Amino acid sequence: MKLERTVNTMSDVKDTSVTAPPTDTEKAAEYPSNQIGIESMRKHVDSNDPDEALKLVSGEAIVLTPEDEKQLLRKIDLHLMPLLCVIYGLNYLDKTTLSYASIMGIKTDLNLQGQDYSWIASIFYFGYLFWEWPTNRLLQRLPLAKYSAFNVIMWGLTLCCLAAVKNFGGAMAVRFFLGAFEAAVSPGFALFTSQWYTKKEQGTRVGWWFSFNGWGQIVGGCVAYGIAVGTEAHPISIKSWQLVFLVTGLFTTFMGFLFLYLMPDSQLNARFLTQHERIMAVERIRINQQGVGNKHFKWYQCKEAFTDPMIWAFVLFSVISAIPNGGMSNYFSQLIVSFGFSENMSLLLGVPGGAVQVISLLVAGHFGDRFKNRILFGAGGVLVSVLGLFLILLVPLSNSAGRLAGYYLYQCVSTGFVALLGLISTNVAGWTKKTTAAAMYLIAYCVGNIIGPQVFQSNDAPRYRNANIVVLVCMCVSFAILLFINFWCKRENRVKAAIRATPGYTKLDGQEFLDLTDRENPEFIYSL
Repeated sequence: MKLERTVNTMSDVKDTSVTAPPTDTEKAAEYPSNQIGIESMRKHVDSNDPDEALKLVSGEAIVLTPEDEKQLLRKIDLHLMPLLCVIYGLNYLDKTTLSYASIMGIKTDLNLQGQDYSWIASIFYFGYLFWEWPTNRLLQRLPLAKYSAFNVIMWGLTLCCLAAVKNFGGAMAVRFFLGAFEAAVSPGFALFTSQWYTKKEQGTRVGWWFSFNGWGQIVGGCVAYGIAVGTEAHPISIKSWQLVFLVTGLFTTFMGFLFLYLMPDSQLNARFLTQHERIMAVERIRINQQGVGNKHFKWYQCKEAFTDPMIWAFVLFSVISAIPNGGMSNYFSQLIVSFGFSENMSLLLGVPGGAVQVISLLVAGHFGDRFKNRILFGAGGVLVSVLGLFLILLVPLSNSAGRLAGYYLYQCVSTGFVALLGLISTNVAGWTKKTTAAAMYLIAYCVGNIIGPQVFQSNDAPRYRNANIVVLVCMCVSFAILLFINFWCKRENRVKAAIRATPGYTKLDGQEFLDLTDRENPEFIYSL
């Protein structure tokens, strides 16, 4: 595959800005992206602030054969994916250790009353919310891998501190800082994915590393069960829930140091690639129209993020879908106990739920990329979760197996969230806009997760029927939002096609690496 660039002049761009779009879509002239696309590109392309990758590929004539690209992709996957997957699995495991601790004695030992446990669950996301915007700015400004590794190390050490808390206040403080350090993970991993992989590859890769949430639940359930049973048979000087925090925290810290040593900040300093392979790695993602990074904050891109209907649809989905996540991730062990199972058995019975999540994410990611519509396949998983909630609510209390099956089906819910997290990588261009959109998405995620545990009221235990009804409604609304986003992206692609068909329109030299936003770049095509 030969990748070529066409040299154009700025006058070419000026001509296109005054030419009316042709049309099978006369409405194209009314769309915001039509004005932003040409005029904004003309305004900002002379800013002499291109993507970092432009320095690497400028003047190079690169030819990538299918064999070369396949071999390079395999090499990238081998060096990046294991690290991203394991760290993201720990990110989920470290959050759910509180759920395991809730049935291992932490409530009694800390003398938690009423909604105290719910507030300890919610305070994590206050820390996440407090630091989400600054951490996204730092992800853009600082070396990506090094800053991400710092946060992994710090959240591992902070998790260890939970083993030392003696009361409600101490647990609240530690959980707040745990949330602050974990705030960098999802936006950082979305940036890694967008800078290394083409659009058609990103859905599958996001599905891979996010699916390790399920592996985190599988491993966490087995570890917690082993610790609970082991400490009962052979008592030690610390409580079983304290040991859970120490084991997972210390292993996370170790993986943080490994991440610091092995993970490159971008293609430009990847030690596992030769100099020629670095250039090839940048060239292969030229098709994304996004580049690999720009460290300068651009206010116009920030403003565009705040005025983009697609971004606000992402935000609304994030807050609505996070309400169930915030509740279920902290209460699933107690919910399984309410089905009629013992406390130790509930630790093991949470494991298949993790397996369902892994399978659903991998299937949705694979078929979403294969049929080029991640949104609809993500929405399909949300529908399956709705079915699961109906089982939990409607199956008789005596049918423990049926209600447990409903909980397992609910675990397909992550497909919608992952589809949109992947679309932040593929459908948002301009590095300031991308980091701003990621911050908005995850701030909304925090708000939803803060609300979620409060939906599970102590006086509604053990069945939590009202909470499950709220979760069901949220899933139905989330499904509708996904359908709207699918419609909007198709509409915007028609507008861009009309702009590109305008007589006199020509692409700029190196346009892919000029750090243009998705709305100002007519060559940008939204993925579904």
